[in-house]
Amino acid sequence: MKAMIFAAGKGTRLGDITAARPKALLEIKGKSALRIAVEKLTLNGFDDIIINVHHHANQMIKAIDNLKQEGFRLTVSDESEQLLETGGGLYKARWFFDDRPFLLYNVDIITDIDLNEIYSYHIEKGGIATLAVRAYPDTRVFLTDKEGIIRGWRNKSTGEEILTGNYGSLDEKAFSGIHVVEPEVFSYMKEGFYSMTSFYLNIAKNKNIFAYDYNPEYFFDIGSPQELENAINYIQII
Repeated sequence: MKAMIFAAGKGTRLGDITAARPKALLEIKGKSALRIAVEKLTLNGFDDIIINVHHHANQMIKAIDNLKQEGFRLTVSDESEQLLETGGGLYKARWFFDDRPFLLYNVDIITDIDLNEIYSYHIEKGGIATLAVRAYPDTRVFLTDKEGIIRGWRNKSTGEEILTGNYGSLDEKAFSGIHVVEPEVFSYMKEGFYSMTSFYLNIAKNKNIFAYDYNPEYFFDIGSPQELENAINYIQII
């Protein structure tokens, strides 16, 4: 099965840590975040993977080549000249995918999610996309109805809210940066710099996007120094 790892980000929240190397090559217990993601996806059957690169692209391409020499099936989507964010990055790589649902995975996520479970859940629900979410007090959250369909988004710090209709009471769910997507999405996408979050909110009025609610034993977004340290400390003891 096919998958895409989003690994092009600049890692600006990490400050000096990513000044000389990309976030994807930060190590946790002797393994880079990129290797952790590639191994996890491959072990779960998502063994044909495209990876977008931008920040320190040469380092990333060298690391990807090394993984390819070990037998991993990897392809590079080069965004060296222009960073496209997740939405634009996916659209640029659309040629890679076939007619089956595929997985999207943020390289900075370290978690024990069962990828086959979310894939099966996606097939069962039949939506255009399924997003892994958690009941976590994040600042920016998706809003879901009782059927688990995404109906909006909220920034709890600024009060900004986007709703796709009038649905009454909605649950707040934190997005985990992992999603299963139908190739149909490319019919609604375009070139440019935009996030998958904004794209999903644009099509949510007319297309069902489901939330896969899971309760992980561990979850770390190593995009900040504190979360990187937390991940390193946790992984060292398991």
